[in-house]
Amino acid sequence: LHIGHMVPFFALRHLREAGHHGIALVGGGTARIGDPSGKTEMRKMLTYDMIDQNVEKIKAQLDRFLGFDGKTAFAVNNKDWLADLNYIDFLRDIGSCFSVNRMLTFEAYKKRMETGLSFLEFNYQLLQSYDFLKLHEEYGCNLQIGGDDQWGNMVAGVDLIRRKMGNEREVYALTFPLITRSDGKKMGKTEKGALFLDPELTPVYDFFQYWRNVVDQDVRKFMLLFTFLPVAEIDEICAGDINKAKEKKLTAKHIFTHIEWHMTGFEVILDEENAETDWYLWKDGFDSGDGGVIESDVF
Repeated sequence: LHIGHMVPFFALRHLREAGHHGIALVGGGTARIGDPSGKTEMRKMLTYDMIDQNVEKIKAQLDRFLGFDGKTAFAVNNKDWLADLNYIDFLRDIGSCFSVNRMLTFEAYKKRMETGLSFLEFNYQLLQSYDFLKLHEEYGCNLQIGGDDQWGNMVAGVDLIRRKMGNEREVYALTFPLITRSDGKKMGKTEKGALFLDPELTPVYDFFQYWRNVVDQDVRKFMLLFTFLPVAEIDEICAGDINKAKEKKLTAKHIFTHIEWHMTGFEVILDEENAETDWYLWKDGFDSGDGGVIESDVF
């Protein structure tokens, strides 16, 4: 997972705190095909073993962030119902509910028609729609959340549920736009690529530095999106002159501690005596980089 994946999961946590139950759907089945949305060419095909390994890593990351308890929040893998589907039965039961003409009006397919769309990828919308149907049938799930590049697939899922279970079914789709910086560029990109949560892909210090270097104009926006601080507290932090060094470190500390601890399991502490340079990172005896090891119960 990278930081861009996390916006819907922040929404899930907010909804959970408001009394709703949340399901994190991991695509161990759909990953065998690959979503054409937002892509100009076919995704790289992974072996089934590689996909299964990725699924376990993603579930662990989400568990750390969401705290799965098996009731108010839990993960399911669509491999469980997609991997052994009978193709003929699926086409008769599900494929008959889809119009090719309508599918080709969705932006994801229209863009790919210009560069080439494989029949394999063309099936993806059916599978994601079927996911929503299964979740609705088995768990009473009535809201699907995702990025706005998933809009066509999500609307198709709503339509499928109503076709199979009746138009009175109250099911909905909620999408989030691409998060951009104040300069219009995609948020979460670094010179080395995406800002991953896995410290083996994005070193912890690099992850921290990204948030520390957020420009002033984006501080409030990113704190609203990526922390659970009350809005009033965020406004109070941002109300002063955040160009001042102390204020700047305060916002960086708030953002980093909320995101880094909840997402990666690392903690951070600020040395108030030397706020400009001395940030210490640790996780169960993580090497701080200066030859010392700081235990995780210090904070």
